[in-house]
Amino acid sequence: MKIAFCALLLAASSTAFASQQQVALDEGNFADQREEIEEDLADGKTYAEISSSDRAKVREALDRIGSRLEGVDSIDSLDMETKVEIFNEQEKVNNILTQAAADSRLVCDRDMPTGSRMRKTTCQTVAERNRRAEADREHLRKVQNGIGPPNN
Repeated sequence: MKIAFCALLLAASSTAFASQQQVALDEGNFADQREEIEEDLADGKTYAEISSSDRAKVREALDRIGSRLEGVDSIDSLDMETKVEIFNEQEKVNNILTQAAADSRLVCDRDMPTGSRMRKTTCQTVAERNRRAEADREHLRKVQNGIGPPNN
């Protein structure tokens, strides 16, 4: 997954990450990674549950990162303030995409409906399951409080 799309920016200048593989972040690498993220956003599967506002936030953050990296040969040539700004934008993108990927994960259940011996497979995304559970809780709350009619 392209969630952690640019390796830690500060790893190149920090000894705390010396044991990890360091990736030289330059305009070309970022362009490739950005293209992969855009493809995943557009495919309708990888980030199927991302909201339009989060999608816009990701694209805006990618634009800001791209403008900061324009004409840069190496991340080492940037001042620390710019590195921190880029790192913060990366974190924003990573957080949004991580949550969207988790919500878009497909989960299938095999149940045997009452009165049948044949198993039935039902698949939903994690977000769909959460929405359904919340709607069921809300319905139960209304029925228990006498607000809505029971489903008898």
